[in-house]
Amino acid sequence: MIRQAALDALPVREALPGLVSALDAHGTAVLCAPPGTGKTTLVPLVLAGLVGGGPRRRVVVAEPRRIAARAAARRMAWLLGERAGGSVGFTVRGERVAGPGTVVEVVTTGVLLQRLQRDQELAGVDVVVLDECHERHLDADTVAAFLLDVRETLRPELRLVAASATTDSAGWARLLGGAPVVEAAGVSYPVETVWAPPARPVRPPHGMRVDPAQLAHVASVVRRALAERSGDVLCFLPGVGEIARVAGQLGGVDAELLQVHGRAPAAVQDAALTASDRRRVILATAVAESSLTVPGVRVVVDSGLAREPRVDHARGLGALATVRASRAAGRQRAGRAGREAPGVVYRCWTEAEDGRLPAFPAPEIRIADLAQFALQAACWGDPDASGLALLDAPPAGAMAAAREVLVAVGAVDAAGRPTPRGARMARLGLHPRLARALLDGGAALGAQRAAEVVALLSEEPPREYGDDLAAAWRRARAGGDGYAARWRAEAARLARAVAPAGSSPKTGAGPADSTSDPAPGATAGAGGAGSDSGAGATAGAGAGHAAGAGGRASGVSSVGGGVGRSPDDAAAGLVAALAFPERVARAKGAGAFLMASGTGAELGDGSGLRNAPWLAVAVADRPPHSASARIRLAAVIDEDTALAAAAHLRSDAEEVHWEDGDVVARAAQRLGAVELAVRPLRSPDPALVRAALLDGLRAEGLGLLRWSPDARVLRARLGFLHRAVGGAWPDVEADAALVERADDWLEPELSRARRRADLARIDAGQALNRLLPWATGEAARLDELAPERIEVPSGSRIRVDYTSEQPVLAVKLQELFGLAETPRVAGVPVLVHLLSPAGRPAAVTADLASFWQGGYRAVRAELRGRYPKHPWPQDPATAEPTRHTNARLRRG
Repeated sequence: MIRQAALDALPVREALPGLVSALDAHGTAVLCAPPGTGKTTLVPLVLAGLVGGGPRRRVVVAEPRRIAARAAARRMAWLLGERAGGSVGFTVRGERVAGPGTVVEVVTTGVLLQRLQRDQELAGVDVVVLDECHERHLDADTVAAFLLDVRETLRPELRLVAASATTDSAGWARLLGGAPVVEAAGVSYPVETVWAPPARPVRPPHGMRVDPAQLAHVASVVRRALAERSGDVLCFLPGVGEIARVAGQLGGVDAELLQVHGRAPAAVQDAALTASDRRRVILATAVAESSLTVPGVRVVVDSGLAREPRVDHARGLGALATVRASRAAGRQRAGRAGREAPGVVYRCWTEAEDGRLPAFPAPEIRIADLAQFALQAACWGDPDASGLALLDAPPAGAMAAAREVLVAVGAVDAAGRPTPRGARMARLGLHPRLARALLDGGAALGAQRAAEVVALLSEEPPREYGDDLAAAWRRARAGGDGYAARWRAEAARLARAVAPAGSSPKTGAGPADSTSDPAPGATAGAGGAGSDSGAGATAGAGAGHAAGAGGRASGVSSVGGGVGRSPDDAAAGLVAALAFPERVARAKGAGAFLMASGTGAELGDGSGLRNAPWLAVAVADRPPHSASARIRLAAVIDEDTALAAAAHLRSDAEEVHWEDGDVVARAAQRLGAVELAVRPLRSPDPALVRAALLDGLRAEGLGLLRWSPDARVLRARLGFLHRAVGGAWPDVEADAALVERADDWLEPELSRARRRADLARIDAGQALNRLLPWATGEAARLDELAPERIEVPSGSRIRVDYTSEQPVLAVKLQELFGLAETPRVAGVPVLVHLLSPAGRPAAVTADLASFWQGGYRAVRAELRGRYPKHPWPQDPATAEPTRHTNARLRRG
């Protein structure tokens, strides 16, 4: 029996005529409706004709999270007086509650994405509602782009609604081809804002880390809210780990504590959505931001933090990062308090900070690993995604890295077109890396064992399971917690997906279900402990090295335990290595490892993996200000497994380079950056030696050559001419410029050199002569333009110093008597350093005429008493220049 009173109470009803008219006229619409108006529940029922008397249509509602999909379906079924699975059903990964009579089906965006790949026309579906599109999850953006393509090319009659409480309505309207924007007025109750920042500054979040002082403050605000207000308290935290820590600090409160996140058991999630007679504190991640009404909530405590995916392409690491939540997320969270009655939100930051927060969350397409998106686009027929209607174009660098991964795992060919193997990978609902591990690991280990390990990697085990992947596998098998139940279901699904046709893998892992759902937020090596669905799929970034040519890891055919290792240990290691071959790591000692990618990695102090010679690192992140990654989950492997899984990274090469001040030449066998074996090279390639010597000159400078005093003078003269005259006179002052011109002046000596000592034998002055402009004839003017010495009136030939910006002539003052004008070189007046008879500086001038008229008198007065034996005429302009004393002059 339809609950008409509840339907009539939903405020979105007033906007329904406009929405139906917009869809009739345009086929697309953007629906903006505040939280609690019924956009998620009433709108699909009306569009399906289940209420309101409209024509019967099949409606698919896409939700970003499993908890929201289940809750929305159950709420709609309740409004119809039914149970889920009748007129209204839902499908999420591992669970399908729907039947032949289902008219409205609520699915996750991942499930809808898989359906579109199997059936591009989406046969039998009349309307698709994309709910909570403001969250900008990658799957949701991809689904929207595919649906618009379907409308344009295959099914123009397919109707599409983008719905959200807070969104860029103008952007979505443009994307949907000028779709009308329909707004529904909310009647949500007023929500008071209480600013509750920490009393003392806390460190900002970095990576996965949240300052414990911040979490302690959030817990104290929850206690304050319980004391000051009535009703249930909903507290938003960034991840599972933070929820557990705050829950631990709330012991003894007079309220029931519930922990709600994407990994929580369905029973816990359902309990949060069911009214209770007892007061509750619900600690939740972003899953509770939208599409849900949590009954009884009158108070929201907002930590102001959220999780977003991040990719470090250089190190091949993907992770979830803690960031400040956007203003849009803050409005959504606050709205939870005003769904049923007036409420209050305690915000754990200042009002001034609020204005500096980002307006909307960062779209995942800008910041996430795009390998899975790139495979979906390739299978759709648009490898570079240039033809897809997207609010934000994928970054070129991230798409290039994704293409490298796909080529390496054999999912696409060199042109980006999907291979049959790639098409199969896309249907598995896994990141391509994990799909590669499942297919190749299944061939070596059997479908069931490979599926069990991949299921562990697709949703990272709880931190309490430890950092040993094989031990976590055994614990999941024996465990009775919520994670173990989800793991069994996912392992069963994956085993069926890769089992040979006609076979039935023995799983013991729950009811059969073929639903494939990538599930936003499933982490595969993301370093994302505490991550939650909706936080972004991350399977590690990468240099793109994930398999050998053709996608199969050469030599991976079977696996045994090895010496001292169980078959489970070996199997876990093989699958992890197949998924992340660039993360196979060799021990360096004291719990430190070097991954094939070149990144260092370290285990925690208490890890039981510290003595392993090799590891396959499944999950790692990089702490702030650390050059090394921190290993979160890994499996012990042997060298044979590392070589087989990462065969494409193996190289045998001659390495000749400059190291520790000389040329080092050796033959090295490497697995990526990991050195396997090395031996000296007796006859290295001369070209490689020459390149190494040039590297040495770049690193240590041209002082490695033999510079005589005459060579240094020549370099200074040439440098002066380059500055003063330019033209054909070369730049020889900068070492870097000369090294780049080594072909022009250091040959043939450089090509004959083999080591540092040979460089020291090269006469730099003789070599520099090769740079003179001989071809133009200018070289013959070197002594004219920049003479090495200048003859002064006394007859002395004085050396010119060209090492300064202006040429310097240092000469005894008496030797310049009678010289009226300052000497010039290449038209530039020299800077005359006038010396005393003892050779000490007395004056500096670039204008002798002015000096004789003025400055000379002061110098004469100072020095004539000190040097009475030397001439100090009153008129130096007419005096005889001399190098000698008065007595010597009288002797003639």
